[in-house]
Amino acid sequence: MDLDLRLVRYFVTVADELHFGRAAARLYISQPALSKQIRRLEAEVGAPLLVRDSRHVTLTPRGERFLQLARQLLATAGQMLREPAPNRLRVAHIFELDTSRVVTDAYLAAHPGVEVVQSQMDSARQLAALLDDHLDVAILRVTTALKAEYPAGWRHAPLRLEPFRLVGRPGDPDRTSVSMHERPIEVFADAPGTALYNVHGHYLSSFEQHTGLTLRWLGNPGTFDHCRAALGRASGSAFLLEFDSYARRYPGHGFPVHRPRELQPVYPWSVAWRAGDEPEPVREFRRIARETAERNRWLLPERAGGAPLWTPPEDLSAAP
Repeated sequence: MDLDLRLVRYFVTVADELHFGRAAARLYISQPALSKQIRRLEAEVGAPLLVRDSRHVTLTPRGERFLQLARQLLATAGQMLREPAPNRLRVAHIFELDTSRVVTDAYLAAHPGVEVVQSQMDSARQLAALLDDHLDVAILRVTTALKAEYPAGWRHAPLRLEPFRLVGRPGDPDRTSVSMHERPIEVFADAPGTALYNVHGHYLSSFEQHTGLTLRWLGNPGTFDHCRAALGRASGSAFLLEFDSYARRYPGHGFPVHRPRELQPVYPWSVAWRAGDEPEPVREFRRIARETAERNRWLLPERAGGAPLWTPPEDLSAAP
């Protein structure tokens, strides 16, 4: 019996969401219809791929193996059906964090005739889109978990170690560095156990475990202006642990920014691309990304008083 690629795509979407309602919304079909199609796929492969109850959806061991092969199959099918566009590049950004924006602007300056199609996705969605041939390059955090979930079909290289800063409250003294133990630490991120807990959240959980700090998880407002407004409404004394991309913008609104004294957490960004034949726009984007990183010393971040750099142990691109 031939395997229906449409059913495979449905399964991958459910596996991504681990929720039939959200998967059905992404696929523009009803939830009962999606459940019926997944049961049909399971009948075709002769084994259950998912375990579902009224609250949870999980993969069976067979489903986990099937998912790895399914991603490769869909990526191959996409490459067979779509001829690479010689003058188009598809890239994504994570809100207003500036690593992807700086590289994309440099690429456009060097190649003004190329059409650059830009989207907004977090790290996990970028990688899934890359392998599904919906993106040509991705700028994301690469972890052992992502490599386990997507073991083949892509390559990556380190691009930036972005420092985190500590943002104070208006009226705080202007100091170069402060202790992370001086005040509670807040973060704009979705907490463990929430539906939107993601790769960034995993980073912060590792940070909590390493430092022994208990973070205040404030949710993720997204853009800088939403974050600034939320911080302006905050009460009590605390520091906000923030990406350098956003932290540099806070002093213009009256919020002092400091370097952490005990250690310097950095967020490892990588550029990723599909394995195999590499179109010219992708090759050029990678070259410009590498030159941009060297020019801005992205892999050699500054730190306060020689504080050691820190990344979680699950990061795979923490060093060049």
